[in-house]
Amino acid sequence: MKLSDYAKTLGISYLTAWRHYKAGKIPYPTEQLPTGTVIVDYDPKKIPGGLVRVAIYARVSSAENKDNLDRQALRLTEYAVAKGYQIAYIVKEVGSGLNDNRKKLEKLLLKDDYDILLVEHKDRLGRFGTHYMDILLKRLGVNLEVVNLADNGRDELMQDLVAIITSFAARLYGQRRAKRKTEKIVEALNSKGD
Repeated sequence: MKLSDYAKTLGISYLTAWRHYKAGKIPYPTEQLPTGTVIVDYDPKKIPGGLVRVAIYARVSSAENKDNLDRQALRLTEYAVAKGYQIAYIVKEVGSGLNDNRKKLEKLLLKDDYDILLVEHKDRLGRFGTHYMDILLKRLGVNLEVVNLADNGRDELMQDLVAIITSFAARLYGQRRAKRKTEKIVEALNSKGD
């Protein structure tokens, strides 16, 4: 297939595929025709050991880091291409790692047509419970692959700490109000009985 078709199949830009070709990073036989067209001997149905489809998940905590989100997705894309994976999805999301209601991640986790969930750092998937998510994904036949196991920045951890404190404070306030509502309901029920 042409290099442009190869790029489309993997979900990367033609320029990225061209750079990989020039650097010798394409893991399949390639040939440049006299016309300049680059041919890649790539057929997803003929990959040894079967087709490996990958879903890329990139996340940042705030909209201020949106540039980093795009760079993170690009790094993961280049990693997937270098490993010879076929990219099924690239999901970019802005939201706290503490938020358990991230819509794009939820939609991705409900899909079953990929073999690997690829993240740059473990905390991109979630601040807590990623070990359990890994176990559940394995039961579904999906492997979690973390590219960089090094510890991530302090600033984002501080933002998450503030988010935890804010969340707990809001819940405590809400519990007190709920308790007062329950007491009023019980009082109203008792007064109707008299």
